[in-house]
Amino acid sequence: MNYDILLIWDDDARVWIAQNDDIPIVLENGSLDLLMEQVRLAVPEILELNGKEHEDVYLDFSTKRRAKVIA
Repeated sequence: MNYDILLIWDDDARVWIAQNDDIPIVLENGSLDLLMEQVRLAVPEILELNGKEHEDVYLDFSTKRRAKVIA
């Protein structure tokens, strides 16, 4: 099973937010690498708690960050 995890930068809070409605999961961390590891470790337990298959699971991470252009 594959899940797409969206990683969005929150400039106000200065953290990355990971989210997926199918799992469901919402986590945050100031480090992108640490957040990805946090998600990878949390997903099996969340899936199990929700009665979903939690073996042979793959996560596809994509990032989104908005930046203002300096003129």
